[in-house]
Order: sequence, then structure tokens, then C-alpha cells
Amino acid sequence: MIAPKPANSYDARIAGTRLLTCPDGRSVFKVYFIDIVGRANPERYEWDRCATSRDGFLAALPRVTDGVGFVTAFPHVTKVFRFGPHAETVLDVRGLRTPDFSEYPLARGDGTFEFACLAEALIAADEFAFWASAADVGGYLGRWSSFASGRIVDPGKLGRYWRAGA
Repeated sequence: MIAPKPANSYDARIAGTRLLTCPDGRSVFKVYFIDIVGRANPERYEWDRCATSRDGFLAALPRVTDGVGFVTAFPHVTKVFRFGPHAETVLDVRGLRTPDFSEYPLARGDGTFEFACLAEALIAADEFAFWASAADVGGYLGRWSSFASGRIVDPGKLGRYWRAGA
């Protein structure tokens, strides 16, 4: 049985993008820097207020990535989405803690796994469509998601619904 927990407010914004070509010369990732604005402790959720610089992040990222795909980078958590080397019609995802690149567990303990927040889901939808429609990797890399911002109006509706027993 699920027990919904209270959620923080959610209002995400793109805080920059970069194309990262890794030292191996073949691995390349589109990086989306994303802020969540309006929360307590903005240094945890906004790039211009956190201790990690975008350039420092990009310098360290190649040690935990290989392949072709995209990255959603928040100051507190990063997800690396890679077109699967075993089946490129599937996106593999890896969660990392942004400050130190340690593993961020995506398993939720009940047999489910975290996929994405709103910004990640909308970016992933665009990126998958770009991949599907591109004739080659260069064509894929030349397109960026138009996601600019997204707000969840009420992050507590599931909890209220579940508690009401509807």
C-alpha cells in the first residue's frame, strides 16, 4: 500500500545548456542545467546560488559518463540518460549526487524506480523524439528541447486524494 509523503513546491527553469564531448572523442552528451526556484535553501536547488560551478561540473562529468545522450543537472541531483548500448531504442538512466558524483539511488524500495521529475520527463520526451527522428547522431545532437520552465500547481494532490479514500 502506498503512503504519499508531503512534496516540496516545484517550479523548474532551464539555467543553461552545454554540449559535452568527453575525452574519448565519441561520447557526447547534451547537458541541461536546471533550477528549482521558490524553495527554502535555494543554494541546494539553484545553480547561481550553489557551491558547484557549471564549469566544474562539466570538467568532472566525463568520469561517470560514456555513450551518447543527455544529462539533467540540478545542483543537488543529476541524471545521465544514455541511449542504451544494448538496445539504442531504450534510454538507460543513472542517478548521481551532483556535488560529489556519488550514486543517487533510483530504487524506491517497493519494486519501483524513480524515472523523472517534470522537467526531466518533458526533456526526455523531446530528446527521445529527436533521437527517433534523426538519421544520424549529428542530427540528434543538433536539436535541443524547447522546455524552458514548468510548474506543478499543487504538489499535494495525491496525498489528499489517498487520505480521502476516493
